[in-house]
Amino acid sequence: MQSIPVDGTRLGTMTCIVAPEVRIANRETGEVRKDREGQTVYTVGVAVRQDGRRASIIEISVSGEPAGVVEGVRVHVTGLTAFSWAMGDRHGLSFRADAITPVPTAAPASAPASSSRKGGDA
Repeated sequence: MQSIPVDGTRLGTMTCIVAPEVRIANRETGEVRKDREGQTVYTVGVAVRQDGRRASIIEISVSGEPAGVVEGVRVHVTGLTAFSWAMGDRHGLSFRADAITPVPTAAPASAPASSSRKGGDA
């Protein structure tokens, strides 16, 4: 497989569309895929959309469960790498990242404290 580093800053908006799922190494036995350090590998479905272009859906593998990443949340992907692969007459790209984290959202502006009238009968 050929490793291709990907500049995530040029990809545009990334949104989680499939929450993290444990990646299965062997479908027959249900064996969970682990990385070299023994961490469980997860797959996250991400929609990528550059300004003025159609969205593309990619699945990204990452070691360890990405905390706070749920469907509908914008995400930041660190250390994204694409790998070209070929098996017989099939070929494609797979993606791996060092980390996938939710993009912090701006806290809503707090409402001004309501003033209560003191004293006096109305």
